[in-house]
Amino acid sequence: MTTHLNRGLFTSASQNWKTPDNLYRDLDSEFHFNDDPCPLDFMADGLSRSWGTSTYCNPPYNQISKWVDKARQESLLGKTVVMLLPSRTDNKWFHDCLKWGAEIRFIRGRLHFNGSKNNAPFPSVIIIFR
Repeated sequence: MTTHLNRGLFTSASQNWKTPDNLYRDLDSEFHFNDDPCPLDFMADGLSRSWGTSTYCNPPYNQISKWVDKARQESLLGKTVVMLLPSRTDNKWFHDCLKWGAEIRFIRGRLHFNGSKNNAPFPSVIIIFR
């Protein structure tokens, strides 16, 4: 089983933030993931390799544009990519997702990332490329 992270989410000694288990389970039951290019202990660069046919991606939030671009490229190959991202509707990458026809699912409330004492200081969104 893979683990899921985000780097740079909060100001903290740790930069790794694991996706809430219940959120991942719900998404996995719908999409049946067979890849995660950003596992908690990843060593390889997920941007430089091919992704699975159904990929879950909670990328480092300081590199969202790169990961969104990669997700779109993978979807153009017939793959499904599900991303957990901050809801930053004013950012270029968010408008690119809309322009490219990604499905957007806003998450009600603030997520409590595994390994964190507090809820995230921002809303989150699920972005799906198919």
